[in-house]
Amino acid sequence: MSVRHLEHLFQPRSVAVIGVSRRADGVGALVWRNLREGGFAGPLWAVNRQPFELDGGPVFTSVDALPQAPELAVICTPAASVPELVDQLGRRGTRAAIVLTAGLREGRTSDGRSLEQAMLDAARPHLLRVLGPNCIGALVPGQALNASFAPGQARVGELAFVTQSGALATAMLDWANARGVGFSHFVSLGDSADVDFGDLLDYLGSDPRTRAILLYIESVKQARKFMSAARAAARNKPVVLVKSGRRPDGARAAASHTGALAGSDPVFDAAVRRAGMLRVDTLEALFDAAQTLARVHRWRGPRLAVLTNGGGAGVLAADTLGSGELATLSPDTLAALDAGLPANWSRGNPVDIIGDAPPQRYLDALRVLLAAPEVDGLLFMHAPTAIASPTDIAQACLPLLRGADRPVLACWLGGQRVAAARELFDAQGVACYDTPENATAAWLQLRDHQAAQAALLQLPESRPELHYPDRDGARVLVEAALAGGRDWLDELDAKRLLGAYGIPCVATERVPDLDAALDAAGRIGYPVALKIVSPEVLHKSDVGGVVLDVANAAQLRAEALAMRERVALARPDARLTGFTVQAMAHRPLAVETIVGIASDPVFGPVLLFGEGGTAVEVRADRAIALPPLNAVLARDLIGRTRVARLLRGYRSRPPANLDAVVDVLLRLSQLASDLAPVAELDINPLLVDAEGALALDARVRVRPAAPTRDGAHLALRPYPSGLERVTVIEGEALQLRPIRPEDGERLARFYASCSPEELRLRFFFTRREVPPSELARYCQIDYEREMCFIALSGDTLCGEARAASDPDNDTAEFAVQVARPWQRRGLGRALLGMLIDHLRARGTRELVGWCLEGNHGMVNLARAIGFGMRGSADGTLELRLALGPPPAAPAEQAAP
Repeated sequence: MSVRHLEHLFQPRSVAVIGVSRRADGVGALVWRNLREGGFAGPLWAVNRQPFELDGGPVFTSVDALPQAPELAVICTPAASVPELVDQLGRRGTRAAIVLTAGLREGRTSDGRSLEQAMLDAARPHLLRVLGPNCIGALVPGQALNASFAPGQARVGELAFVTQSGALATAMLDWANARGVGFSHFVSLGDSADVDFGDLLDYLGSDPRTRAILLYIESVKQARKFMSAARAAARNKPVVLVKSGRRPDGARAAASHTGALAGSDPVFDAAVRRAGMLRVDTLEALFDAAQTLARVHRWRGPRLAVLTNGGGAGVLAADTLGSGELATLSPDTLAALDAGLPANWSRGNPVDIIGDAPPQRYLDALRVLLAAPEVDGLLFMHAPTAIASPTDIAQACLPLLRGADRPVLACWLGGQRVAAARELFDAQGVACYDTPENATAAWLQLRDHQAAQAALLQLPESRPELHYPDRDGARVLVEAALAGGRDWLDELDAKRLLGAYGIPCVATERVPDLDAALDAAGRIGYPVALKIVSPEVLHKSDVGGVVLDVANAAQLRAEALAMRERVALARPDARLTGFTVQAMAHRPLAVETIVGIASDPVFGPVLLFGEGGTAVEVRADRAIALPPLNAVLARDLIGRTRVARLLRGYRSRPPANLDAVVDVLLRLSQLASDLAPVAELDINPLLVDAEGALALDARVRVRPAAPTRDGAHLALRPYPSGLERVTVIEGEALQLRPIRPEDGERLARFYASCSPEELRLRFFFTRREVPPSELARYCQIDYEREMCFIALSGDTLCGEARAASDPDNDTAEFAVQVARPWQRRGLGRALLGMLIDHLRARGTRELVGWCLEGNHGMVNLARAIGFGMRGSADGTLELRLALGPPPAAPAEQAAP
């Protein structure tokens, strides 16, 4: 990921359009005209091999003929010319280009490279950033920059819109202009050979002129880069997206239930949820959501009160809102409304104050509803009548609504009669909608976004560290299967794999023949289950290859012989290589669930949970999440299924042990992180009851996979356990390791033990505590761009050293804090040294930080390590330490 030189792309001081022709309808001429009409204030230069005069100025014949290097070049020439032009621009000093030309992926150079790759190869030595190719261009209205061939200009606003579709870009611009919607940035990515969603999320996420980011996505290329940037941006401001392709072109064939159930669109939904973004279905909903999220604040909860002067409009709002979202008004609230409303008001929610309602009646009702503790938010609705002026009502109500301590949405039904009232609300920042359906959809969007954001800030409970009995043995087992040319582990090996990660399985033995099956059943103890073993048969019950509750040896013999005949009839091609004999698990109150791992071509391994059993595909009750998981994420995954209600217990059935399910999911998450060759895994059923969880049947598919470091096959970088170490300070052993989400309680106790003065030195302002939302942010770090090392003495956190890198990994900003009993004993130096070693290893060039001049401990530590220091008038010291040049870029790197 990189934002390097993107300021030249979006804030250039000069622009050259390469490929301007005499044809007025040519792409170059359209770009030139858009730049001129947009009012770009810097130098504009036109380039064409044939010189002519354009708008009173010369057209230059080459890049080298330009008066100076343009900060931004817009290339509109044939595909074959683009790589050489990019090379010329880079050598001249240009650091950003927009390539509008199409066909670079299809075209080839004389040495066989695609023209797109040749363009990237030409750009890389100069770190020249490329937007496109095959795009419409970019508009930055606040900079008077329209470097595109879009049909018209964009209004200035605070929404950033990024799209992969050029046709959609032009249509969206026309749609937005007709509705008065403005933009901070309007960007067409095209083929996104270099600049992609990840880069723009990083850039726009920290852009002060952008209050919300809107995306139209067709595909994601680099999942980890996208997820890291999306998580960072979504913490700063709303990120709302539409993604095409909800229905796949064709079903992917998969032999395991999990593989069949985990499609690409549900996986994308899981990625959006994990990043804290909001996905909507339509472009109109995209702008509605942006307006809602950017204007509505102070979320309190999901209970909505609807105030309306029309009963029908209120009913429509209630119908589209769904169950469980309308606030139930308390007797006190109803009595207060009675005092100010006519006798025939609705006496319930929606609150219908009758069509003849004057401004004062609105005010009376609003004061009651905005004070009601059972109301979390308010939908204000008005339908025009001949009795009351909408403008008068708007002017009377606005002061009250602006000062509300809970979210307020408005719906002005109608057209011209309510236009002025709607404009008044818009001007004061109240989110307005044209219909009850749109307004309630916006409320649900707000709820969903808040739920996603809340999930980012939930701290998992502190849990005992999981023990994995034989992770190395699991790797050997998988490698042996691959070496033997097997795609699928047999049932016994699948259960051995689960056992290596501590997942409880029913006792199982694999035997070659009937006599051995009888011996195994005697050891296990009747009743048993008998299953065939065949490389060609994965779903054994489909061919009569499973018999349950075999009570004795005689029945076992008879069932084995009959099973052979059934399988031979159903699958004459199947080789029978033996049987598995399994203990029967008599747990009559257990719920059958399914848990598993699947592989997505973009986001890599995903985890699945849902209702299991033989009808798993029919019931289609499942939820998906990206690993790695913590306990909060595992519980959220469970809670998103219908079977979760069964697990909570009902009638005489006691609640199931959800902790046991969480434990299984965490262990599967670790398995997915450790073993890249595991392509598909499902446990179906996983029996769950009050006693715990037990895996009855498992299927595992493996495939060759390159060795990975840092869980590189995952979309989210997992906990880097390889960075753990032990150090001894004054005879006491301390564990030094990266922070984990489960460290929230430890970190809270650590900050609580600090004096107000110590917290002032750490955070630069006086505070007595660190709120839970901050603790969550400090514990749930993105290991891809952040690091925090903590020191533990037993269960007590003694110190921390943390750093966050910029998207280019040029600099990292750091902070260090050590508990009072451990100060001046070398712990701060040990933690900071560990942090410096880590940053050097990942190529960070410089470590920077700030401290107060009175923080003598930090000043002495920085001086001892070799930081440069520079004071400022506000009493702070800037600390800088050069870490060395970045490592050489890999030869296969495709983009600058």
